[in-house]
Amino acid sequence: AAGSGGDLDGFYEMGRAAAFVRGGGFRKVALQFPDELLADAAAVAARMEAATAAEMYVLGDTTYGSCCVDEVAAEHVGAEAVLHYGPACLSPCRKLPVLHIFGQQPLDVGGCAEAFRELYPDRQSRVVVLSDVVYAHAMGELEQQLCPEYPNIIFSRVVCGDPPGPAPPREVWRFGRQFPVEAPGGLQDCAMFYVGAEGLALTSFMLTWNCCPFSSFDPATGCGRRETLNVNRALMRRLYLVERARDARVVGILVGTLGVVGYLAVLQHLRELLRQAGKRSYTLAVGKPNPAKLANFLEVDIFVLVACAQNSLLDSSDFYRPIVTPYELELACNPAREWTGNYLTDFRDLLPGACAHVELPPAVPTAEAVPDISLITGEMRAAHLCEPLAPQLPPSTTLACRDQTRALAEISPAASFLESRSWRGLEQQLGQTPVSKAVQGRRGIAIAYEDEGRKQP
Repeated sequence: AAGSGGDLDGFYEMGRAAAFVRGGGFRKVALQFPDELLADAAAVAARMEAATAAEMYVLGDTTYGSCCVDEVAAEHVGAEAVLHYGPACLSPCRKLPVLHIFGQQPLDVGGCAEAFRELYPDRQSRVVVLSDVVYAHAMGELEQQLCPEYPNIIFSRVVCGDPPGPAPPREVWRFGRQFPVEAPGGLQDCAMFYVGAEGLALTSFMLTWNCCPFSSFDPATGCGRRETLNVNRALMRRLYLVERARDARVVGILVGTLGVVGYLAVLQHLRELLRQAGKRSYTLAVGKPNPAKLANFLEVDIFVLVACAQNSLLDSSDFYRPIVTPYELELACNPAREWTGNYLTDFRDLLPGACAHVELPPAVPTAEAVPDISLITGEMRAAHLCEPLAPQLPPSTTLACRDQTRALAEISPAASFLESRSWRGLEQQLGQTPVSKAVQGRRGIAIAYEDEGRKQP
């Protein structure tokens, strides 16, 4: 939280937010806060209503990751715009206008500059400076201190949304950051210096730009260090998951965002990819995934998470089934896509017209297909695309009478299988459970309740 009430105006940039609301003529605005800033939500909403005369609605518990704009929750109250507070992945939104207010977290610029000098004693080093969005406000002051000493240093700029057109050849525009690349060999000749704490953003940067050595400065501890994350080991883990995806027969597509541009297109793309690869797929919208939720789908061999670039890299070591990214599923199912060393975390790069789109090759008859051996199970598997066989039953047989009123119901194999389970989830049983008064329950711990050994009344 921002702390004392006097800090709210500066920390939450009240003037800029009020100008955005008044300039757009918005009458209903949703304020989205992460958990760590919810303590200030009521005060911020009250001040914004007083400054703009617009209705403010606080979005506390987001549907998916707090870094993404929750357009679904905002539409529930009929909001015309969203003010997104706190850390953000800067993924472009589909419908509503959005103003990002990151919160100006304090940064010891002098200490950060000194840590940079210790990590890069060579003044001719080519270094790209990246930062967490909550420290973007201090990058200008840091640039003034380091640019006179390091002529080849490049500071990235935080931008919201996609570029207006194709990015120039010597310019990088990814993850809401924009910076030019002037080194002769491109990014391979540059090092990366990240200002911020260790987290998903840094991991995503390191996997995407895995050819660059990384260093970081953590403002919370005031220490700079060379990042010791073994990128090769992390990539080996991801490639192991690709091999698991090749072996999978049933794939669950997890919807991890409803606001990022292109999520519907990538869902359709993945369904078509799995269909041609001869795998069954089920689309699941379960909110924030956790092991307990996904353990209910025992038939699924592997999950693919469609989410923003930061949330897609989910550590699935605690899950019953592994979770991969759309790029990893493409590596597994699209024979035309090969591993080049460039890792993609943004699913929009896979869509037609994007920089990394690869067309599916023509289907191969089964008799002409080259067999493939699984590196995990040692069994033979199909590694080619094939047109699925026509259904054996005519389409009319998928409709059947449901009851005496001759109502029609569609027969779904998946639904029929789930109906056969002995446990199908909690049932409300409204009106069937007798109402009783609250009574004193058992006290103590499970190994030794206070009434243990005594006869219950």
